[in-house]
Amino acid sequence: MAAHAKAPSFLFVPARVVLFTLLAGLLSFAVSLLLGILGILIVAKARGVHPDLTFAYRQIALPVAVVAAAVVLVCGGVVEVRHYRQAKALAGIERMG
Repeated sequence: MAAHAKAPSFLFVPARVVLFTLLAGLLSFAVSLLLGILGILIVAKARGVHPDLTFAYRQIALPVAVVAAAVVLVCGGVVEVRHYRQAKALAGIERMG
């Protein structure tokens, strides 16, 4: 006799969304910071001036990471709620049958 699937818990949905948002925000910050530093170094080398790398933190990486985290928060929330509702419906169908 096969064991029935346990109904999903809604408590883990916000935890997964927040964790994924933090990871995606950190990853986007790191990638945009790398690209920002490389871009600033290229422009400074072409103009023959000293590069101001704090510009990469303040004006490039941080806004990109905030926007990316906001997008991931909204999209991840929608996807996780949809997945929770589908898993809940399937568990209910399995219990009935």
